[in-house]
Amino acid sequence: MKTKNLALVVSRINILNNVVLAISKIAIGFIARSSALLNDGINNAGDVISSVIAMIGISAGAKDSDKNHQYGHERMENVAAILLSGIVMVVGLGLFVDGVKSIIQKSYLNNPEPAFLAVVAAIASIIIKEIMFLYTRKAAKKTGSSALLASSWDSQSDVLATTGGLIGIIGARSGYPIADSIAAIIIALFIFRVGAEIFRDGTNKMVDHACDEETVNQIREVILEQKGVKGVDVLRTRTFGSRAYVDVEISADGSQSLVDAHAIAERVHSAIETSFPEVKHCMVHVNPYKEKS
Repeated sequence: MKTKNLALVVSRINILNNVVLAISKIAIGFIARSSALLNDGINNAGDVISSVIAMIGISAGAKDSDKNHQYGHERMENVAAILLSGIVMVVGLGLFVDGVKSIIQKSYLNNPEPAFLAVVAAIASIIIKEIMFLYTRKAAKKTGSSALLASSWDSQSDVLATTGGLIGIIGARSGYPIADSIAAIIIALFIFRVGAEIFRDGTNKMVDHACDEETVNQIREVILEQKGVKGVDVLRTRTFGSRAYVDVEISADGSQSLVDAHAIAERVHSAIETSFPEVKHCMVHVNPYKEKS
């Protein structure tokens, strides 16, 4: 399956799962008298929007180059990731404010004891969301999709949020209603941190951040393995959405013909793009080799 198709399939599965979870939690939240589960269901309804944004970003980023966008549309995925990070951070901030307000106003004392059904629903949600996180993250690594990676961490933040809700539900059933508010505050901080990490990753790729050092070293090794290459004078990389560009200057025998020098450049170009599928384009310049003193 092509990477674009895989990313879109995963996004559709996430949308379906979030719709089912949102409806189930809201309904059970009312029946089981659990405000924590009800709020978690509303959070999942927001996840539907997040998954739709991710799918739109993936679809837009996969478009071919055109006259007005000659380098492609990959950065649309980063735009989607940044939007998703905002949603995650808002959720974290909202949970934090609600938890603090509940403790200050002591409104948790007025909450009815939730039914055991709320505990079952929360545990089931944690298991489903963790599976969604692992599945989506695996697909994100396989496709190199930053929007899909952001969506996976959004699912992980939901696991944390629901865990906090579960602790609160159990605490309320055990005679400690304040546990719900304390758990919400702690989990909110984790969720906000996840959103900040997604935002940092998205912005790094928006501003032509270099590839990681391991990848750069691997590219350098591939270049030096090519016949006719005597050295690497310059090696620059930059990320472009889920793809990367490479600019390299190599040293070769200056006495050979232009045809031979061009053949060396072609070998380097082909080797890089073949060995590193994430490289969208590679530019190779050949310099005459100079003996170092």
